[in-house]
Amino acid sequence: MCLAVPSRIVEIDGETAVVEVNGVKRSCNVSFVKEPRVGEYVLLHAGFAIQKWSETDYVEFQEIVKEMDS
Repeated sequence: MCLAVPSRIVEIDGETAVVEVNGVKRSCNVSFVKEPRVGEYVLLHAGFAIQKWSETDYVEFQEIVKEMDS
């Protein structure tokens, strides 16, 4: 099973970005997404941003995770 994690881009330097997931920052490759920008959300898989997500998508995901935690 593969798992992609929604992450927010906090820094970009060429094809490398720093993303944040629940307060944890890590570097990733953003060459698979078109015109990545700081503040945008992406799905992170195996060190690669593979798809952009809207803020609405991200908020909905967080709500689902909270429900699963209850």
